[in-house]
Amino acid sequence: MSLEPKDDHDHKGWLQQKDLSPVEKGYLSTLMWIDKRFRIVDYMELLENLYYKINLQMPKSHTEQYNLDNKFWYWYPLYSLGFFSLLAYIVAAFSGALLGFYYVPGAAGGATGDPSAAYQQITFIMTDLNFGYMLRSIHRWSAQVMTAAVFLHMLRVYFTGAYKEPRELNWLLGIVLISLTLVFGYSGYLLTFDQLAFWASQIGVEMALSIPLLGEWAAQLVFGGFTPSAATIQRMYLMHVFLLPFIVTALIAIHIGIVWMQGIAEPH
Repeated sequence: MSLEPKDDHDHKGWLQQKDLSPVEKGYLSTLMWIDKRFRIVDYMELLENLYYKINLQMPKSHTEQYNLDNKFWYWYPLYSLGFFSLLAYIVAAFSGALLGFYYVPGAAGGATGDPSAAYQQITFIMTDLNFGYMLRSIHRWSAQVMTAAVFLHMLRVYFTGAYKEPRELNWLLGIVLISLTLVFGYSGYLLTFDQLAFWASQIGVEMALSIPLLGEWAAQLVFGGFTPSAATIQRMYLMHVFLLPFIVTALIAIHIGIVWMQGIAEPH
């Protein structure tokens, strides 16, 4: 990106004219030193102009159009559900990364390995690892809070009419995100390989087999066979740790970027 060169200013002379404390002088001198080398102010002005150009092109919000002021103040707490979902996702991602240091998806040997190794490792984390019970509980509860917050966030968007023009694309993106959130929760639910996880994975296999024509192929691809095994744990682990985080993080960034460009939609 090329920017037009601007006239040099006598920053030192300007700084000497001001009655500033040593801390303020040091702070401003540091900013000037950085700006002279990296032209931060120029790029900030560029982003500011871009922000105003984007927002000037958007239609007026419902509150601005009808001069409603703060008539819908009782809705405002519900407008924090999106941020609450993001916060829960960050906590789940951080705690999950720490759990990854100790969790083993299964014994070596692929589909013929021992899937009970995953359960044994969860038992170790919960009983023998220092703060392991707390760490897994934080990860589990943050995932559940995220699922509930995303669901309530979608309800708020629907009942306040925030899915209408010109926000249809972000509504569709939100549907994709809540679907991936459920897949996130399901894949993590199976990684413990306890009784609940075993039968939940068996239900998933049966659902995959019920797909017309492609049922057996889908069960083999997603679950590694027709009964839960070490291959099932490995596939869920790869999906939960190496695939979904990157996809969901990218979609969340796009989702937030669209909200930033379009602004918050007040109740219709």
